[in-house]
Amino acid sequence: MTATILANANVLDTEAGKLLGERHVLLRDGHIAEVSESPLKDSSADTLDLKGRTLMPGLCDAHVHVTAITPDFALLKKLSPFYVAGHSNDILHGMLMRGFTTVRDGGGADYGLADAVDDDAIIGPRVLFCGQALSQTGGHGDVRGRGENALDECFCCAGLGRICDGVPEVRRAARDEIRKGATHIKIMASGGVSSPTDRIDSTQFSLEEIDAIVEEATAANIYVMAHAYTARAINRLLSRGVRTIEHGNLMDEESCELFKKHGGYLTPTLSTYNAIAKEGKEAGMPAELQAKVFEVVEYGLSALEMAYKAGVKTVFGTDLLGQMHRYQLGEFDLRKGIMPAADLIRSATCTAAEALQREGEFGVVREGARGDLLVLDGNPLEDINVLTDPDKRLKAVIKEGKFYKNELA
Repeated sequence: MTATILANANVLDTEAGKLLGERHVLLRDGHIAEVSESPLKDSSADTLDLKGRTLMPGLCDAHVHVTAITPDFALLKKLSPFYVAGHSNDILHGMLMRGFTTVRDGGGADYGLADAVDDDAIIGPRVLFCGQALSQTGGHGDVRGRGENALDECFCCAGLGRICDGVPEVRRAARDEIRKGATHIKIMASGGVSSPTDRIDSTQFSLEEIDAIVEEATAANIYVMAHAYTARAINRLLSRGVRTIEHGNLMDEESCELFKKHGGYLTPTLSTYNAIAKEGKEAGMPAELQAKVFEVVEYGLSALEMAYKAGVKTVFGTDLLGQMHRYQLGEFDLRKGIMPAADLIRSATCTAAEALQREGEFGVVREGARGDLLVLDGNPLEDINVLTDPDKRLKAVIKEGKFYKNELA
């Protein structure tokens, strides 16, 4: 691989929340080899003068579904995986062009899609995947209607979840996803909007089942992320070693204390509720499922505010589906009234890396980190909307030292 020197870059230190001023950054073999206050010389490297533009780490969306080409999950289960992969290509490309160089999939993507991105067969952000999310019968990952009794568990086909009941089954399911290279295990631990037969306020999986799943993930040196809305669901998860809680709209003050006590992370996904409320039916979501979103949509901001004031570590996530993926950067707009720009940026960079057990690998401009970088016109610490207008402000996207967008000329 060729080396590149990014000269005269105003580097954004995500951890400190400040611009460092003029720096010179050497990229080699897909990683940041050197960050210097003095000009760098390397005869093997191409030099690009950034002329004082902002250089920051690529963004991370820690809750995506890159194969969710429709919000109708029952339909998705019936589609050809080749058809789904073709449309996932467009979803992934759009994410990269918005500045996301790493995404964590919450159900649907597998090693094949992740490998295709790594090979540049599909142009998109690096995909951290769980394979199929684990769901109990009648849980958030069970897409069967009340009158459907047949269970077609074809794990190579499109779909976001697999059904498993009882300790032996959940152990086998977790081990199977780990066998296929899962970077984390996802469990559906409460009711959800897009599932046809459960209730938002239900808890899912027994404590013994949760313990077994966490034990298997821990044995493999990975972690568990869990879909959960209510305090009742969240509080039983954090005390049992679940690392990240997704959504959390109906959490309470006890939840906040448990997050801090057990080192958990919250991934609010405000943009998906707004998008589903606005155009869920138009995007293909059955009307009776779209109606469920109104049970949680109004609580998302207040939950985030409560968590932020309590000192809970929050991570950037969107959970968008189908045509609604275009609202991905809108998550910054929804959160900016509660979180200052520096913390918003951390949630999508260094804090995300920490939550995903990738601390120092991405989310920072530092020697040894991946060469995942964005070049911006403007300072997002002063105006977060510098990040939300990629057509005008995002001048370059670099992933593993390679330019995927370059409008610096």
